[in-house]
Amino acid sequence: MEYPIRPALAQAVPVIPDGPGWWYEPKFDGHRTILRRTNEAVILYARSGRNVTSHWMDLAIAGMQLPPGTTLDGEAVIWKDGKVDFAAAQSRAASSLTRAYKLAAQHPASYLAWDVLEHPTQGQVAGRPYTQRRQLLVDLLHDIPPPIQAVPATDDRDVAVAWYDGLQEQGIEGIVCKKGTAPYPLGRRGWLKVRHADTEDALVVGYLGPRRRPHRLALAIGDEGGPIRLSARLDPVLAGRIGDVLTAVEVVGERRADGETYTRVDSEVTVEVLAGSGRHGTLTVTRMR
Repeated sequence: MEYPIRPALAQAVPVIPDGPGWWYEPKFDGHRTILRRTNEAVILYARSGRNVTSHWMDLAIAGMQLPPGTTLDGEAVIWKDGKVDFAAAQSRAASSLTRAYKLAAQHPASYLAWDVLEHPTQGQVAGRPYTQRRQLLVDLLHDIPPPIQAVPATDDRDVAVAWYDGLQEQGIEGIVCKKGTAPYPLGRRGWLKVRHADTEDALVVGYLGPRRRPHRLALAIGDEGGPIRLSARLDPVLAGRIGDVLTAVEVVGERRADGETYTRVDSEVTVEVLAGSGRHGTLTVTRMR
């Protein structure tokens, strides 16, 4: 397996699927993270493949409890007041290293694992069925204390519906649905997701206007390699919040999209846009993820 890997993706659907062979997991509102335990260290990768170990050093330290030869797929989350706080995770991921260390001391992160790609005794297991990987994951983490934990999973749709209806206040943004017989879909939309909001995630790759209060954003939606689209003009309050995190990201020059020039940045900042809002040329940003 070559690192960084291209993690599995999920296709948005309107309802939780029914029928034999489906498994369901709650979708936590955090930062997608691949955790790899080597012989010498722990390395954490963002969905884009970027090394983000320094921003999540508390998780890297906790990951040293795992046996070498382990690679997990999961979510880096921060709990505040009994619920998952995405804004806190976003601030950590988008901050400078100095500030990331301070934030980690104030609000330590947790790692919620939902899959194992490399196993210390079984080797690479991405090609095995989900049910086998799930059992390997549960057994592997059985004696590993928090902050690393396996997410809940069930093959009972009624339980999944109860999670969907009852856990939103705790920061559960939906349900991810996986076929029990399916291998890990590297770089493909092989899973389904049902979310409370009718939105899509978009990666912020640039901005127009002042950095601290951008007028519009340059966005990459869905899989990497797709066309860059420009958002509609941002709400002033939202623009201020996004500008706060953009001050810590690296500027990499200027690019063009939709006939306009924007400032390109290297970031892990994500926002939500209304599903289908890009059909007529612009994307409506609803909130920062």
